[in-house]
Amino acid sequence: MALLEVENLKIYYFTREGAVKAVDDVSFSVDRDETLGLIGESGCGKTTAVFAIMRFVAPPGRIVGGKIIFDGNDIITMSNEEIRLLRGKGIAMVFQAAQNALNPVMTVGKQITEVILEHERITKEESWERAKRQLELVGIGSERVKNYPHEFSGGMKQRVMIAIATACNPRLLILDEPVTGLDVIVQRQLLTLINKLRKELRLPIIFITHDLSVIAETCGKVAVMYAGKIVEQASTVSLYENPVHPYSQALIRAYPSIKGEKRGLKSIPGAPPRLINPPIGCRFHPRCPYAVNICREEEPIFRKKNGHLVACHSIK
Repeated sequence: MALLEVENLKIYYFTREGAVKAVDDVSFSVDRDETLGLIGESGCGKTTAVFAIMRFVAPPGRIVGGKIIFDGNDIITMSNEEIRLLRGKGIAMVFQAAQNALNPVMTVGKQITEVILEHERITKEESWERAKRQLELVGIGSERVKNYPHEFSGGMKQRVMIAIATACNPRLLILDEPVTGLDVIVQRQLLTLINKLRKELRLPIIFITHDLSVIAETCGKVAVMYAGKIVEQASTVSLYENPVHPYSQALIRAYPSIKGEKRGLKSIPGAPPRLINPPIGCRFHPRCPYAVNICREEEPIFRKKNGHLVACHSIK
């Protein structure tokens, strides 16, 4: 049994114009020794989907269907107290833009100890020692435990966020664009750290990004999202070498490669649809060069091809 199973998840945002179908019938799973990458263009529903896992979806958003099973329990039906205990101890999340996630008027050590004391029955002195070890774990000297967030660079703040997220040994870690906005050297250092922690702590991870190179560096499995739906799931290596869905193929072509012959990048024509009134049939069909009549009339179901799960009418 998988550690996490998301089944037919639907999350809509209810506005005056209508219901925005941000996540519409999405399913995926994460095993206990697995790293899953969620990839797609901005606004495709990646962050909304994992916010549901943390039960962070708030009005005007609402989970209108599906299940989120974590270690045999449905997160959607949990009480507020059960969710409070789950966050940080069962599932932890590192948010995008660490400078906004850290409290600017509290030392980083205090912010780490708060999480520890919330979930562990230990003294304040023991929690401070744990906080120092957490900073060392992520490559920050323990002497900086009494520093404030403004005394750290962007990359160091992200390391602090990872220290906070892993302080109580969670069973699943969610990383939302953890290297976005950082220079390439700092990105490399953080990705090396994430891989190191994943191996040392045997920590399953959901990694959200729009950067294909980040997925290649960190994830064994990838799910490609488009306009609120998953269109393809496969092992990362297989997806890069042989993408099946036209959208996955377009993503690969639009990304530069340092291997093989030099080639021009090909952008994806058009723009993602408005999710208040998404296209009938396949949501990618207005931008797909292979679209035929059935693509405009019927929503595709998942089929298997070359070990991939693909939602495309061209798969027989």
